[in-house]
Amino acid sequence: MSNSLAIAAVTASLRNLLSQTAYPLPGEPSPDLLSDVVVSTKTPDKARSSDQYNQLNLFLYQTLPNAAFRNRDMPGRGRSGEESPQPLALNLHYLLTAYGGTSDDILAHRLLGRAMSLLHDRPVLASADIEAALPGTDLHLQVERVYLTPISLTWEEMSKLWSTLQTPYRLSVAYEASVVLIDAQRPTRAAPPVLSLGGLEHGVWPEPRLSPPFPALTALVLPRGQPGARLEAPNAPADILTVGGQHLSGAHLSARITSPLLPAPITLEALPGRTGTAFRVELTGPASRWHAGTFTLSAVVGQDNGPDAVTQGLPFVLVPRLLSIQVAPSGDALTVTCTPPIWPRQRATLLLGEEELPAAPHPTLTDTLTFPLETPRPGTHWVRLRVDGVDSLLVDYAATPPAFDPSQKVTLP
Repeated sequence: MSNSLAIAAVTASLRNLLSQTAYPLPGEPSPDLLSDVVVSTKTPDKARSSDQYNQLNLFLYQTLPNAAFRNRDMPGRGRSGEESPQPLALNLHYLLTAYGGTSDDILAHRLLGRAMSLLHDRPVLASADIEAALPGTDLHLQVERVYLTPISLTWEEMSKLWSTLQTPYRLSVAYEASVVLIDAQRPTRAAPPVLSLGGLEHGVWPEPRLSPPFPALTALVLPRGQPGARLEAPNAPADILTVGGQHLSGAHLSARITSPLLPAPITLEALPGRTGTAFRVELTGPASRWHAGTFTLSAVVGQDNGPDAVTQGLPFVLVPRLLSIQVAPSGDALTVTCTPPIWPRQRATLLLGEEELPAAPHPTLTDTLTFPLETPRPGTHWVRLRVDGVDSLLVDYAATPPAFDPSQKVTLP
């Protein structure tokens, strides 16, 4: 996902990257004559104000829809079977032009070669560079990476482009930055889940053909067939994950849990009763170190006389637990508390029946969210908290047969 700053973030990232052309590449002659390079992002007819310095101009001349992502759901916004708005998927086309100091074309050609070499070696915009280029953007959190690809323009296409710009032709090269996904602002419409599970399996069960000679995981099972695990609440313990595998015997055994948002892995010790083929872990610890979303669990098998062995990872989902729902005295907002807390960069919405309500801004880590109600919605509604596409559990899977949890609803005046 990314906000409307995404286009500007790509341009700013490329500008910062091209500013590195002020430093010579290995093998280039000394002294360097390009150290005074200036990088601009203007239209070519206004780019050059003086010919006394070397200059690169990066001009965004065209934005086109990305056909591959145009009709795909936004990752993290909706789930299968829901009416989820598609993102604005764009390909950005840039024109890179070099100008030599004192109008020296040889310097311009050297500068263009250095810039193209720099972009060739960095065909993917790094997340850290995007985040640093433009404050407020969240393009660095986009699941899809932004790739840079040279574009081959015919002489006719180049002639039309420069004629449109109404400026004399300069030797230039075109690049495409793809894909940029801007999050749609329309809300998702999500019907409540189906109570009859129809025998669907919710565990992860890879089936290896041969037993590996090293520690490996083969299964990760959530309790009661739930689609996601939950942390502890005042009146409910944390969920326990059952992990199956091969060659898990060792002096000690623990689970290493990672995710893209975590600054460091979470380590959970195996509960008593582990064997060489299975163990259990409880999702415990401070709630502030967890977040709603997808995690990867690996087993760390320790030996007294050798290094630890780390297995491959299996995914599981940690869903938010909705603890309370309060209606404002004026009836124009809902306040909910949840665990784990919501991180500032996470997108949180409340599904009131089938309608999606965005949360008020939450710039800090918080377990309390406010959802404004722009129009009255009298009556009783089932409620789900959605964080980065992961929903709180509306169904009580411990009941037989499964039924909606009566605590997950609210009555509005």
